[in-house]
Amino acid sequence: MRPRSLSAVARCATVVALVTTPVLLAAPSAGAAEARTTAAASAPRADFNKDGYADLAISAQSGTVDGKAKAGYVAVVYGSASGTDTGHRQIVSRATEGVPGDPTASAYFGQETVARDLDGDGYTDLAVQAGNQPATTVLWGSANGLGGGTQLPAGDGDNFGLSTIAGGDFNGDGHADLVDQVIVNKGSDFDETTGLRVSFGPFTREGAAAGSATVDTGEIDRPTSLTAGDITGDGKDELVSTHAFEEMSQDTLVWKGGTDGLGKTPTGLTDAAATTVGDVDKDGYGDLIMRTVPGNVVEDLPYDHGTLKVFYGTASGPSTTRTATIDQNTAGVPGVNEEGDQFGNALSADDVNGDGYADVAVGIPYEDLEAGQKDAGSVVQLFGGKGGLSGTGAQAFTQDTAGVPGAAEAGDYFGAALQHADTNGDGKADLSVGAPGEDGAQTSSGAAWVLRGASAGLTTDGIVSFGPDGLGAPEAGAGLGSGFPR
Repeated sequence: MRPRSLSAVARCATVVALVTTPVLLAAPSAGAAEARTTAAASAPRADFNKDGYADLAISAQSGTVDGKAKAGYVAVVYGSASGTDTGHRQIVSRATEGVPGDPTASAYFGQETVARDLDGDGYTDLAVQAGNQPATTVLWGSANGLGGGTQLPAGDGDNFGLSTIAGGDFNGDGHADLVDQVIVNKGSDFDETTGLRVSFGPFTREGAAAGSATVDTGEIDRPTSLTAGDITGDGKDELVSTHAFEEMSQDTLVWKGGTDGLGKTPTGLTDAAATTVGDVDKDGYGDLIMRTVPGNVVEDLPYDHGTLKVFYGTASGPSTTRTATIDQNTAGVPGVNEEGDQFGNALSADDVNGDGYADVAVGIPYEDLEAGQKDAGSVVQLFGGKGGLSGTGAQAFTQDTAGVPGAAEAGDYFGAALQHADTNGDGKADLSVGAPGEDGAQTSSGAAWVLRGASAGLTTDGIVSFGPDGLGAPEAGAGLGSGFPR
């Protein structure tokens, strides 16, 4: 494998998906416990027009808008009874009417997105961050889809290109909250401290939150990613943050949700580069799945074959005694460990076969296929079960898999971003796969695929694929498929 820098493509390849659960009753009855386990296996549905079908928001953070290179945009493709409908779509950028601001070169609008019903009207909204600007823009859902926008107050300080936000219900009141990073104490450039700011829902269309709370992270470096999910099964989401400084990674921190928001004393776990949460053993507790950092050295990630570690959830948080380790040498997992594959570079959890267990999709965007197909990329779908996550029945997909449109080519990065979403409303999550390096009529225009969920797992029957040209969107260098909402 050739050396790689942590370029925009590498950063977008670590996009992760997450699972959050709705508010649950304390001390649940057997029926309530069943409802809890079912919810814990399912990712939040992004339904911008509230028609009952999940919608997709696909980032093209490097897209040119109004002649501004890398201004960025988000392509929204709506679900339907027959699945993803590319004929029903929107292209949203800062040039879109009602969206605050103007297109700016190298802004990377859409680098981070969160899909949640932020104002409590039943329509999912989309929070969008640009890569080099800390302010968050909310696009509001409606019967006609996303329309208009509001810019939320930015936190103090520069985010240095690390656009990091997450959504969840951290205080368990049934309203979606947003969390981002802020400067807590600003002294010199060398002694400022950072914090995690939770803005509590519901939000108003003027951008006001119901309240906010900030946790000072002290000596911990700014988070490289944020993931939310109910690990303790109490109806309040936990926040999982990963951290690194220069060439070294740091502990993954789990911040417990509570009535006042996030707790102030996190639990430290193994260093991670990507995380997701899903109830893979259907016991009512979200399980934390992470891609670990080899030797805690970030600079070694490009040469890593990739390893997943599972921390099973309990009432008190992630278990440190009940864990599992999975890589491509694990029994049942397709492929073999190879230097630089980066198994787990992207992760997503949801129930693709409708059995109530969360399943985990694993992106391997730097997987080499045949000669000349370096970094073509692949995806492995792992399945949950009574004993937890394993390689049993695992599936693998590339652009050379029968039924998958396109052809695997060097530098496609198929699997750089993943998201589960039930786009046809059949109760089985479909898997969206991004390949930001895919060439269409233009170089690195990017593309996305949607594989249907079915009782036997993912299927290519009815698969949908599209690039910017099929959506009427700016194409050259757009990198469509670089990310999906958290």
